[in-house]
Amino acid sequence: MGATASRAKRTTLAMVSAEAGVSMATVSKVLNGRSDVSPTTRARVEQLLREHRYVPPSGRRFSPHARSIALVFDDILSPYGCELLGGVVTAARDVDLDVVVTRTPQHGEHGGSDLDSAWGRRLGGSGRIGAIVAGAQLTEAQIDGFTLAQLPLVIVDPLTRPSADVPSVGSTNWAGGVTAGEHLVGLGHRRIAYVGGPTSSTVDQARLHGYLSALSTAGLPTDRALITHGTFENRAGYAAANRLFQLPDPPTAIFAASDQIAFGVLTAARERGLDIPRDLSIVGFDDTFVAEWSSPRLTAVRQPLQEMGRVAVRTILRLADGEALDALHVELATALVVRESTAPPAGGARGIVRTVRDAG
Repeated sequence: MGATASRAKRTTLAMVSAEAGVSMATVSKVLNGRSDVSPTTRARVEQLLREHRYVPPSGRRFSPHARSIALVFDDILSPYGCELLGGVVTAARDVDLDVVVTRTPQHGEHGGSDLDSAWGRRLGGSGRIGAIVAGAQLTEAQIDGFTLAQLPLVIVDPLTRPSADVPSVGSTNWAGGVTAGEHLVGLGHRRIAYVGGPTSSTVDQARLHGYLSALSTAGLPTDRALITHGTFENRAGYAAANRLFQLPDPPTAIFAASDQIAFGVLTAARERGLDIPRDLSIVGFDDTFVAEWSSPRLTAVRQPLQEMGRVAVRTILRLADGEALDALHVELATALVVRESTAPPAGGARGIVRTVRDAG
C-alpha cells in the first residue's frame, strides 16, 4: 500500500536531494552531467533517481542542453537591475542554468492583447524553464501568455499587486518606510517630505504609508504639500525636489522612494547651493551599490535585492519541478543603512527626539 502511494506521487528533485542528503543544486548537476560532483555523491544520487523512477516534468524544460531562465526588466541599465541580476546569476550558476536578459515590451510596441499574449508565449521557447520579471507591471494578457506556454513565472518587486496565483518576491516596504521616517524624526526633523513613484504602485504606497505612520506616531501633522509622486527615476526626483524647494516653508529632510529618486534630489540640492546634510537630509530606498559612491554617501533603506534574485531562481526551479510552494508571496526584511546624507537640522528642533524614544 505504501509503495503504491509513493509511486502515485511524482518524485521531485527536492525529494531526491533530501534522501541523498545533498542540495537540489547537486542533484541538478548530476542530471546535467556536470563534472564538479564527487564520484561517491554522483553514484548515490543516480541510484536514487533510478529507484524513484524520476521523470522530469517536460523533456523540453529539463533538456541537459542550454537550460535557461529569462530575466525581464523594464529598465536593464540601472543599479537596481545590476543588483538583482547579480543574485539571479549567482543562483543560476549553482544549478547550471543560463540567464537570458531581456526587457518588457514598451508602450506601443504591441498592437493589442493577442500580441501581448504572444510575447509571453515566445519567452517559453529555447529550453527556458521559467521567467523572472522584475519591477514591471504585466498585463493580464501577458500573464495569460506565460500560462499558455506552461512557463513558470515569478515577479520580483511587483509594482502592482500580482494575481493571487502568480508567485512574487518582494520586501517589507511598509516597515522600510517606517524606519526611514523614524530615523529622520529621531534626528529632530519636523518638515519631512516624501518623493515617491507612481501612485498606482503598491510598493510606493506601502513606503508612503510607512513614512506617514512614523510621522503620526511622533505627533507630526500630515502636510500634503510635502508629498509628491512621479516615477522611480532620477529626473523625477530632480523635478520634485525643485518644486519642494520653492515652498514658503521647504523641507529640512526628504525620504525618496528609490535611490534613483534620491540622486535626483541630491543634484537639485547641489544646484541650489544646499549643503547635504547640514541644510537637507536625504534618505533613499534600495541601497544599491551606487549609494556608497555618492557624495556624501547616501543613507538608504536596504532591499536585499541579490537575495531576492536568488529566492526567485529557487522558486522557478520548484515550479518547474512541479512542486507546491510554501507561500506564493514572499517578503524579505529591509534594514536602514545610515551614512553621511542625514544629520540633525541646522536649526535644532530637538524636541521630537524624546517623543520617538518614549514611543519605542
